[in-house]
Amino acid sequence: MISLSLIDYVTLTLYIIIVVAIGIYFSRKHDSSVDYFLAGRNLSWWTIGGSLVASNISTESFVGMSGSGYKMGLAIACYDWLAAVGLIIVAKFLLPLFIKNRIYTMPEFLEIRYNHIVRFILSVMMIFGYVMIALAAVLYSGGLVIHTMFDFPLIWSIIVLAVVAGAYTVYGGLKAVVYTDIVQVITLLLGGIIATIIGLKAIGGIGSFWAQSSDKFHLVLPLDHPELPWIGVFVGLWIPNIFYWGCNQFITQRTLAAKNIHEAQIGVVFASFIKLIMPFIVVIPGIIAYALYSDEIPRADMAYPY
Repeated sequence: MISLSLIDYVTLTLYIIIVVAIGIYFSRKHDSSVDYFLAGRNLSWWTIGGSLVASNISTESFVGMSGSGYKMGLAIACYDWLAAVGLIIVAKFLLPLFIKNRIYTMPEFLEIRYNHIVRFILSVMMIFGYVMIALAAVLYSGGLVIHTMFDFPLIWSIIVLAVVAGAYTVYGGLKAVVYTDIVQVITLLLGGIIATIIGLKAIGGIGSFWAQSSDKFHLVLPLDHPELPWIGVFVGLWIPNIFYWGCNQFITQRTLAAKNIHEAQIGVVFASFIKLIMPFIVVIPGIIAYALYSDEIPRADMAYPY
């Protein structure tokens, strides 16, 4: 059990209060469905880029990517670095189509392109995927952090996260989500940088870290690797990358709310720049955790919270 002081609990409580208060503040006025679902189509590039990254690097990135770094090293960073390229492709070729058609959702775009049956099929698939896979992973990984740090029951940690985030999301619509995302992405990035620096200090500096962990810095893994064979990374990964950043509703919705195509594209480019630096604050801590605590951590997904 990690020992936490009063200042830790106060900090966490204040953070939750600030996030919820911002969500409520930006929920004050909704005159139409455009206001609720697309923030009045009035988002600037920095809110779009920040919200894209916050949506992507929630707990499953810190917990999952660090866990993968713990297991297989820096090779998992290829997900982020190839995503940065995928974002540029989406900004150049897909976003102009979406903005031009002034759609609300990706299933709506498929109805315009094909028919209502295709729209219905994608809607059902996306709802199932979000609830049973994406949201489940986010809530579990966030709950695991609370459980590990505060010894709070895992199921109740998950319930608290779902209620707090769900409340301001449902009440405030996209605008509440985007502006709370800005607070969260700043906190995530700063916290991640600080955690990495403290970890490097604990292991004795960069030189000591390299000496103990150089075998974890291979970016290209063998063809027979069970999780990241090189051909899968450099050939097959483009398919989920283009889908995730270009056709994935909870990601794409941020760009659909832009003031214009220029703001949307600049926001996506801003997000791609942040993705380039993400492995250094979500993968490196997992490798540090392996060097420091491999004999104590029971499983890889506990590396970051530990």
